[in-house]
Amino acid sequence: MRASRLLLLLLLLQNRGRMTADELAAALEVSVRTVYRDVQALIAAGVPVYGEAGHAGGYALLDGYRTRLTGLTAAEAQTLFLAGLPGPAAELGLGSVLAAAELKLEAALPVALQDQVRRIRECFHLDAPGWYRQADEVPHLPAVAAAVWERRAIRVRYRRWHTPQVVERRLEPYGIVLKAGRWYTVARAGDDLRTYRIGQILGLELLEEVFDPPARFDLARHWQAHTARLQERLWQGEAEIRISPVGITRLQDVAAQAVLDGVNQGKPEPGGWRRAVIPIESLAHAEAELLRLGPEVEVLAPPELRERIAASARTVATLYD
Repeated sequence: MRASRLLLLLLLLQNRGRMTADELAAALEVSVRTVYRDVQALIAAGVPVYGEAGHAGGYALLDGYRTRLTGLTAAEAQTLFLAGLPGPAAELGLGSVLAAAELKLEAALPVALQDQVRRIRECFHLDAPGWYRQADEVPHLPAVAAAVWERRAIRVRYRRWHTPQVVERRLEPYGIVLKAGRWYTVARAGDDLRTYRIGQILGLELLEEVFDPPARFDLARHWQAHTARLQERLWQGEAEIRISPVGITRLQDVAAQAVLDGVNQGKPEPGGWRRAVIPIESLAHAEAELLRLGPEVEVLAPPELRERIAASARTVATLYD
C-alpha cells in the first residue's frame, strides 16, 4: 500500500510540478505528516526530491528527472472507461483507483500532450443528473459493482412500486447502467432478466454462489432494446392541443422528446400558437403535466381529458374566489 502511495506522490510531482505538502496530502488523501515521511523515503531511495520553504515553496523534482514506473495495475486498467466520469467512479468506490490510473497515463505522455490533457480537464465537466432532479442515494452501489466484477449472486431487499412494496430477491447482476443520474443493474431473477434501480435496494448480501452470463449477452444492446420497449409501453394514447409560444418554450425543459416532436410537427396558428397532436401516458398523467402550463395550452381532444382539465381549473378558481 505504501509503495503504491510513494509512486503516486512521485507521479504527482512529475506531472504537476511543484506542490505543497498540503496539496499532496489532499491529492493522496493522507495527513501532512504522512507526506513528510513519504518524501523522506523517496529521498532515501535516491529520488531527487527537494523542498523550498516560504509562500511560493513546496516539493519538486530536480529538473529533467522522470520516472518510468508507470505500469497500470489490473484495477486501474479496469477503471479507464470511467476516465471522464469522476463522480460515478467515486460512487462505484473507484475514485482513488481512477485518479492513480490517470496519473500514470499522464506521466507516460509527452510534456506538450500533458498540457493539453490538463486544459481539457479544466474546461469540461460532466453533470449526469437531469435538470430539477437529484441523483439517487446509492449506498449499495459498490457492493453491486463488486458482484458484477466477480460474477457473484446477491440477495437483496428491494422496494418496488407494486404491492407488496418490499420484496426479497436473489439476483445475478450482469451489468450496471447509469441513466440520467440514476444507477440500474440488469440482473437475472429466476428465469427473468429484469432491470432494478439500485437506489431502491434496502439491504444486500453478497453470496458465495458464482454465475456465468450468457455468452452473447451485450449490456449496451440489451439496454437499448429495453428502453425502446419501455417507450413503446409508455405512450397509451394521444391528445390534440393548442399551445402558445411561451408554452412551447416551457416544454423544452420538462417534456419528453416524443412530446416535443409532436409539437414541432404541429400546424402554426395566428399569434405564434401551434396546433399539435402529442402522445400521452394516461389521462391522469396528461392532466397533471398540461396543467403545469396553465393558460399557455388548451386541450382540444380527447373530450375526457378536456373535461378533467376544465374541472381542475374550476376547482382552482373556487379556491381563489
